[in-house]
Amino acid sequence: MDERDEDLGTFDPNIPEEGPSAPPPGWLDDVHGYQGHKGGEGENPLYPPPPAYNPQPELDRNTSVPNVRVPTVSEDVAREALLKFVESKWRYSSKPARNLTFKDLKPITVYRYRLETFTETRTSAWEHEPYHGQLVDGPQYGMSPPPWEVQVSLPQRYANIVQKVRVPHSSFVKMCHKCNGCGRTRCIHCHGRGQKRCTLCHGSGRSRNKNRCSSCHGRGRKRCISCHGDGYRTCSACNGNQNLLHFIQLTVTWKNNVVDFIPDRQPDFPDKKFEKVTGDPFFIDENVLVYPIQGFPDQEICDVSQRTIHEHLSRFTSTSRILQQRQTIEMVPLTLAHYSYNGKDYVYYVYGMENRVYTPSYPSACSIL
Repeated sequence: MDERDEDLGTFDPNIPEEGPSAPPPGWLDDVHGYQGHKGGEGENPLYPPPPAYNPQPELDRNTSVPNVRVPTVSEDVAREALLKFVESKWRYSSKPARNLTFKDLKPITVYRYRLETFTETRTSAWEHEPYHGQLVDGPQYGMSPPPWEVQVSLPQRYANIVQKVRVPHSSFVKMCHKCNGCGRTRCIHCHGRGQKRCTLCHGSGRSRNKNRCSSCHGRGRKRCISCHGDGYRTCSACNGNQNLLHFIQLTVTWKNNVVDFIPDRQPDFPDKKFEKVTGDPFFIDENVLVYPIQGFPDQEICDVSQRTIHEHLSRFTSTSRILQQRQTIEMVPLTLAHYSYNGKDYVYYVYGMENRVYTPSYPSACSIL
C-alpha cells in the first residue's frame, strides 16, 4: 500500500485480509483410506484399482474371423455418387458426370480394425461448501469406504461420462480458512478503507489547470466501487457463514478408449477420408477382455490386433479398471472408377457406405476471371 494512502482513513483491524482460496497444507484431517490428502492446491490423487478388480487374460487364446465378400458398385451407383458430389462443388459442371464413359470399376479391399476399451478411473480431492446447519455425514456415522468401494451406478457402456460423488462419512465442519471465521474479508482494492485515491488528480483534488478535480469534486479520493465504500466484502468461500463443510469428493471417470487402424495401401487415396464414413462391421467381438485375431486373410489386421490389445492391457490396468472390450473389423467400400470424357482418361473413388466421392481431377472446372 502506498504511503500517500494513509490520508484515506483507517480500516477495521478486526476484519482480516483475504486468505488463500484453498485450505493450507495440514489444515484438514486424515480420512482412513485417503491418507496423504493434506489440502492445498493441486491435490487430486489417482487410486489404481486393487488387482482383483481387473480381469486377467488367458494365455495363448485367440479369436477367429469369418470370411467376407468384397462389395461392388454398379455404374449407375458410381455415376449417381459423382453427380451428387459435383452438385456440392459450384466450380464443377455436371455435364461430364452425365456423359462420361466408364472404362473400369475396380473394387478395392479395405479393412478397418477398431479396438475399444471401456475403463473406469477414480480420483479424489478435498472440496468444501458454506456450512449453514446442514447434515454433517462425518466419521461418527462410520468409517469412510475405500475409493473403489464407494457405490456408483454404472453408465451405458462405451460412453464417456464423469460422475462426482461425495465420499460417505468424510465430512466435517471447520472455521473458514479464507476469512478466519469472520464471515467477511478486507477489500483488497481499497485495503479496507472504503475509498481510493482519485486516479485523475492523483489525490491532489486539483486538475492540471489548478481547478477543482471534476472526477472527485476536489476531495482527492473516491468511494471504492468494489466494496461500495464498506471497506470489506462478504467472504467468497463461506458466503458469510463463518464455517465451511469439508468433504472428500470422488471423481469417477468412465472413458471409451478407441484405436482405429486401416492399412495404407492406396497412395493416391487420402486415408483421412475414411474417418468420416462408415463401413460394414462384419466381425464384432465383445467381452470383458478380447483376444488377438488369428487366421484373418489380412495378416496386418492380425498383427495390429495383437499389438493394440497388449498395449491397452499394459496401459490401463495400472491406473484404471477395464470393464469391457470390443474389437470390430469393418469392410469399408472403396471403388476406383476409370472413365473417359472428350477423349481424355480420368479416375475417381467412391468410398464408404455413404458412397462419398474423392476425385484428384475433374474434366470441366469453370474459371472466374
